[in-house]
Amino acid sequence: MKLNLKNPIIFFDLETTGINIASDRIIEMAYLKILPDGREESKCIRLNPEKPISPEAQAVHGISDEDVKDCPTFKDVAQNLAKIFEGCDYAGYNSNKFDLPLLAEEFLRAEVDIDLKKRKFIDVQVIFHKMEQRTLGAAYKFYCNKDLENAHSAEADTYATYEVLQSQLEKYTNLENDIDKLSEFSTQNKTVDFAGRIVYNDKNIEVFNFGKYKGIPVEEVFEKDPAYYGWMINNDFPLYTKKILTAIKLRGFSKKK
Repeated sequence: MKLNLKNPIIFFDLETTGINIASDRIIEMAYLKILPDGREESKCIRLNPEKPISPEAQAVHGISDEDVKDCPTFKDVAQNLAKIFEGCDYAGYNSNKFDLPLLAEEFLRAEVDIDLKKRKFIDVQVIFHKMEQRTLGAAYKFYCNKDLENAHSAEADTYATYEVLQSQLEKYTNLENDIDKLSEFSTQNKTVDFAGRIVYNDKNIEVFNFGKYKGIPVEEVFEKDPAYYGWMINNDFPLYTKKILTAIKLRGFSKKK
């Protein structure tokens, strides 16, 4: 089924040095850009992460330090990627929890200004789990009746994700072919940052989504426990989360003036 698009949409998948959003880096990235008129553009690139690939990650994707030592860094390609990604919506598999937060971190490290939060995000895994509770390989077999060859290569996973979403739209008549609706359906929480450390409550106020202040408004926490901001800024939280925290803290200062 052809996607009903208002904006171009980019399906993408990342292979990384590990699974820590705040400290791990991208080593392979594939994207498939679908334009509203149906045209497709795709590319797969490998990147030098400037840090070792963990043995656990290499066991999954099979990419070694030697394979990427002569590749460009993310900073080398960031400006061009931002131009390609600008104005697009996004889709992936487990992308809301992992790929998007990590991609946002890479753009921040490269000092490239791209506001991903203004776009719509579709997580095919969330749709799949709400409907069937399976993995990507099983999803591909279930929806497309194909075996996923070269699983855990970014390019194969990207194309499989695109095909799965098309098949999901054909299979579920209650799943509307509309990017806004798909984005809403595939979002588990209304997050403020990509990592989900901060979410909006039912009054549309930013609250912490973890730890001893879970459910408490961020501004309220900073008012009664100012040191908590410093603790988060100086610890291993994602750069984008720290950026959001700083914006909220500065907003609090402005209100006091």
